[in-house]
Amino acid sequence: MQLIGMMDSPFVRRVAVSMAVLEIPFEHRPVSVFRQFDQFREINPTVKAPTFIDDDGTQLIESTLILDYLDQRVAPQARLLPQEAAARRRALHLIGFGLAACEKTVQIAYEQKLRPQEKQHAPWLERLQVQLAAAYETLEHGVAGARAGDWLCGDRITQADITVAVAWRFTQHILPGVVEASRHPALAALSERAEALPAFAGAPLE
Repeated sequence: MQLIGMMDSPFVRRVAVSMAVLEIPFEHRPVSVFRQFDQFREINPTVKAPTFIDDDGTQLIESTLILDYLDQRVAPQARLLPQEAAARRRALHLIGFGLAACEKTVQIAYEQKLRPQEKQHAPWLERLQVQLAAAYETLEHGVAGARAGDWLCGDRITQADITVAVAWRFTQHILPGVVEASRHPALAALSERAEALPAFAGAPLE
């Protein structure tokens, strides 16, 4: 199995961390969609990260679809998306807002770092920042609601923990100071706990 893309993408990183938690071995190919566009296009003509290639040559894109596929390769009790209805609903809620936070962070970073300053659209940036703040306010409330000592959906790590922790670390790294950690203590604590795990440490944000 191959996972293609850079770990500075939260979508690549959530797949890498998940595969480590699931104990599914894979080869990571750190090909950049920016610096190595032509090389990436030879692998996947859409130049989309993450790109996942199974041992039989099947190619998958979009992190959520890749993770759904991987979850079906392990025993039900090991799957990262909870099977019980209430826990699954909570996980999907948190994952959705975590992915929204990732998307808004990427959009803000692209607007600020790739577009010339004179062409940046202030109302659009303001809207993105409002959306990003709302995503993390929702997540802070949800994370704070977990029982002490538990992960977000029970006594073991799930895709909710992985996605939310990856999102938080990504935003703090790419947009330092935009979302204040002091106003999101539950998220900061979840991130610290998750980043200390071997699965996270083995997929460092580059």
